[in-house]
Amino acid sequence: MVKRRPWRRNKKTGRSNVANWIEACAADAIDAEDVSRFDHGGKTFAVYRSPEDKYYATEGLCTHEKIHLADGLVMDNIIECPKHNGRFDYTNGKAIGAPVCINLKTYPVKVEGGKVFIDIA
Repeated sequence: MVKRRPWRRNKKTGRSNVANWIEACAADAIDAEDVSRFDHGGKTFAVYRSPEDKYYATEGLCTHEKIHLADGLVMDNIIECPKHNGRFDYTNGKAIGAPVCINLKTYPVKVEGGKVFIDIA
């Protein structure tokens, strides 16, 4: 009989130990210093491409008033909310400009076969 590891949440991140990679978009669909909206399972995500050609993903709604971040302005590694100009560092989700004070949730990203995948587990 094969023993299976029980499902658990990581105490630090709150995420499960089982990956759930979902295809978000084609890698070339996002220009450098840009953001794309991705909806899945009733949640909105934002996928970013940095000036260094790396990909990142965060929750897609501003933590201040739940406005879609994909409509915002991307500068270097910063996303600016289009409503009240709150700013986040999308590489780590940190809130860095008023009126936002709650960080964004971030998600692991991988690129395979020219497609961007997000681990939403």
